[in-house]
Amino acid sequence: MKSEYAIEIRGLKKTYKKTKSSDEKTALKGIDLQIETGSIFGLLGPNGAGKSTLINILAGLVQKTAGTASIWGFDIDENPRNAKANIGIVPQEIYFDPFFNAREVLELQAGFFGIPKERRRTAEILEMVELTDKSKTYSRSLSGGMKRRLLVGKAMVHNPPILVLDEPTAGVDVELRKKIWQQVKEMNARGVTIVLTTHYLEEAEELCDKIAIINHGEVVTCDTTANLLKHLDEKQLIVQGAERLTSVPNTLKDMQAHIDKNGALVIKFSPSKINMGEILKKLAEASLEIIDLTTTQSDLEDIFLQLTKT
Repeated sequence: MKSEYAIEIRGLKKTYKKTKSSDEKTALKGIDLQIETGSIFGLLGPNGAGKSTLINILAGLVQKTAGTASIWGFDIDENPRNAKANIGIVPQEIYFDPFFNAREVLELQAGFFGIPKERRRTAEILEMVELTDKSKTYSRSLSGGMKRRLLVGKAMVHNPPILVLDEPTAGVDVELRKKIWQQVKEMNARGVTIVLTTHYLEEAEELCDKIAIINHGEVVTCDTTANLLKHLDEKQLIVQGAERLTSVPNTLKDMQAHIDKNGALVIKFSPSKINMGEILKKLAEASLEIIDLTTTQSDLEDIFLQLTKT
């Protein structure tokens, strides 16, 4: 039952009722999202924004208050079994029974999904997550990175077309992060739709086709990564002179410029309002002897901070 959208969410709300220890809290305030089949979709937001609640609703762990959600064309209320069969969730928390080895972890998970032994893909999955040589190693003895890869394998035992990765690189080193990125790309190339939550904006910028930013239970923006970056109209030019500068040259007084702690001239400008040629002309008029020029451009972090600063 393949759909144009791997996941489709409309008006999704979740309110946690008042208890003795906490007041009533609305975690989701009417979320609308359409995640295209075959894409890598980024779900960003600060802590407490509602990302985990949304994922837990899709996983069937939390009951929604209102709205609809469908997974691979199956409504999570009307066809919960089929909906769950088409999605794999890789949680942020790492947990395994310490007395099972890697192969047994995958076999047990396949059993939970009722997959007959002759149809299980345990060896294939171990190879995919690069744990073939650790198949007989107890999960408690695996490194943090290996455990995280085993979590991915565990979520793939029933061959779901959709995989949700909740903070997959949290707490791992840079080298392992790059390996996980490559693994995500390879799974997507095989046709798996990926939903990625992350706090690493570099990660979202590198991997995601489309990004939704959630804040206070609402979607504040949802667009392609390229379009989001286009909305930022700010660059920074750093000019290193032959001599240490102490003040901004008069020809640049009308610009957003300052001298940094190293005596370099820093100019912030909007490419839509002034081009680099005009700035270089102003620098030439100031008779500066320039030994180096560096430009930097705003990135996804700037968008994130702009939209979630409230």
